[in-house]
Amino acid sequence: MGKTYAYDLSERLLRFSVDVIKMLGNIERRRELDVVKYQLSKSVTSIGANYQESQSSTRKEFSSRVRICVREALETRYWIRILLALGLAEEEKIKAAHQESEEIIKILKTILRKSSADDFRGSQ
Repeated sequence: MGKTYAYDLSERLLRFSVDVIKMLGNIERRRELDVVKYQLSKSVTSIGANYQESQSSTRKEFSSRVRICVREALETRYWIRILLALGLAEEEKIKAAHQESEEIIKILKTILRKSSADDFRGSQ
């Protein structure tokens, strides 16, 4: 039987996606922000979607999917940083999203590091 953790990462990623999408809906409508909002909505939802897919994968596929999650999380952080740099009215929510993206990146990198180490040990 698997370990039980204090939180479910799948749910946390879902909540993060929903929170970011809601935040984007509250940002003023300006043509120059459309690409940022579109790209951010794509990258943030991709993190959770790829993590979900990783849950029914082989070890090798799992590592590959988590690697994609890390890339998408890094891209998400980039788009959030642009919103922060623009100094928009939703600054507190954007700062909270930035902090959550940082934590998610750390979690996913730890999972990737541990799964890669497990793959290496398993191949010997």
